[in-house]
Parts: sequence; C-alpha cells; structure tokens
Amino acid sequence: MSTGSPTGSPSAGYAARVPQRRKRPTIKDIAEETGLSSAAVSYALRGLQVPPETQRRVREAADRLGYEADPIARALASGRTGTIGVLCSSLEDLWQQGFASTLGRRFLAGTRNALIVDAAADPEREVSLSKYLLDQRVDALVTIPVDPASPHWADAARRTVLVAVGDPLPGAATAAEVVFDNGLAVADALKTLRGEGHTEVLVLTPGPKLRRHRPAEKLVRELARELDVTLRVRTCPNALAGAAEVARAALAERPRPTAAFCLADSIAYGVYDAARDLGIGIPDDLSVMGFDDHPVSRLLTPSLSTYRWDVDIVAEAVVERVGKALDTNRRSKRTLVTPQPRHRDSVSAAKS
Repeated sequence: MSTGSPTGSPSAGYAARVPQRRKRPTIKDIAEETGLSSAAVSYALRGLQVPPETQRRVREAADRLGYEADPIARALASGRTGTIGVLCSSLEDLWQQGFASTLGRRFLAGTRNALIVDAAADPEREVSLSKYLLDQRVDALVTIPVDPASPHWADAARRTVLVAVGDPLPGAATAAEVVFDNGLAVADALKTLRGEGHTEVLVLTPGPKLRRHRPAEKLVRELARELDVTLRVRTCPNALAGAAEVARAALAERPRPTAAFCLADSIAYGVYDAARDLGIGIPDDLSVMGFDDHPVSRLLTPSLSTYRWDVDIVAEAVVERVGKALDTNRRSKRTLVTPQPRHRDSVSAAKS
C-alpha cells in the first residue's frame, strides 16, 4: 500500500501548494520596458537630470510593473535611512510615553520614521542601546538621557546628528539641545513648600540605577541649603508599585517628612498609594508635588501640584531641529523650555 502523496513523492504535493515568490521588479526591468538606460531610469525615479516627460513615462512603467524602491539600496545610495532613533531614559515615565508617541507621529508626518527604545533608567543599557541605534545607521539620535555626563555621547555625536531633550550633554558636540529649565521648577517647588513651613522634605528622583546626580537633583540640593530645608533624597522607579515601595519605606522614617517633592508625576502617584496604605492624609499630613503635569494628575484626590512641560512644544522643537541639521547641516542654539506651574490641592501648611 502506498503511503506517499498522490504523485508518488511526499514533497511534490506540498511544493505544488506553495505559491512561488514573485520576482521583484528592478530598475533593469523598467529600462527594458521603456527602452532607456538603467542610469536614465534611476535619475527619472529620483526626479533628476531627465525631462519631465521621461520622468512621467518611467513612473508609469514602474507602476505597471509593480516596482518599489529597495529601501536598503536607497539608503546605501543616499547615505540616509529615513529613520530617527529615539532613546528614552524610562518609558515607565508617563511624560516620556506621551512625548515618544507624539514625536513618532510628528516624524511620520514628515516622512521620517522613529525607532523608539527604552533604557529602563539603566546607564549601561543606555550605552548599549545607543550603539545599537548607531549601528542601524539612524539619520539622527534623539535622547532623553539617563546619564548626561556619560562619555559615550561624544562618540554618538561624531557618528550621527545628536539631539538632547531635557538635560544637556556637556561632553558631546550635539546638533541641538531642547533643555528644560529645571532651576525654575525646582526653585518654585522648594520655595512653595518652605513658604508653607515644610523643613523636612523627601525628594524622589528617577532611578534606580543612576550613578551621577542629574541637574535637577543637584539644583534641589543647592537650593535646600539656601532655604534651610533638610532633604532626604531617594532614587525611585517610575513604575507605580516600585515608587510606592520606596515611598512607603521613606515615610516610615522618623522624623517623618512633612512633604514629598517627586521629579516625575508617575513617582508622585506611588507616594499617594503609599500614603493611603499608611493612613497618611494628603495634604493634611503630607504635602506632595510632582514635576511634569500628566493629565491624570489633575484627576487625583486631591489634585496634584506639579509643573507642565508642554509635550507638543517640545516635540515640535525637536522635529524642527532634527530637520534643520539633516537638511542644511546646521546646528541650532540651545532651546530652553520653561515650566508652567500648576498649583493645586496637594500642598498645605505643615503642622506645627
């Protein structure tokens, strides 16, 4: 009894069912169709050095044959991939999530694609992902840095257009820097808390693996000395559960802080969670301030006092400066983004 296929070969029936891959049309095929040279077809497809009538005839033949430009070959020929690398310090941070998605849409509207990756607040991962994006030949690298002082940024700036967002990169020849005026927000926050009588302040800064002080954290320390405020600085994940765990431990210390200043709203949400678990009232027992005015912040009870860094304005500035660097090879002056205070209900006077 035969156990093979009806044709006598186990593979013959399978092969007959598998569709054959259609050969991809090439510039040579268009040249044969139009009677032009391959060079003339190439120029016509790019709109160069041939009459408009020839360009039209070539494009019609290309459409008829189903020709699509090979993106790899096009990148090799032009030196451009049409891809912008976006390296975020932590996509658990809600502001960065909104910024990355907005930036991706803005680049796409301008016919560029964004390749978005997440350093997860880890300086070593940031270095490896930066190298990965550079090896992908991205036309530009936009970063919200984990470690602004890392020496690897200098190499990145030599290999591609480098644009920093949030914090400057002091050791790198960046094409542009869209920098947040952290000093203005930090000064307003600490003066607000001090004006309400708070002298024991918990500061939660993104982490957990930051190895150097970020500019905002450095400013907090400097201003606290001037205002005679005692700080307890803790690195903290952006994720709700991790932030709540760090906040819970810090709020159990004695003397207990009477205020918490969080350098990300997503961290402040963890403080709210920890305070609820510990039976600490906000703002009666603990005043809380955030840093980036996520839309959820105004919906909390009580609504969170924080600072707005407009995502649309920042994304527009980044796209404009990347385009300027790529299209005209010109660097841009540093752009300083100022915060918009959102004083709400999460701050009250310290209990005497």
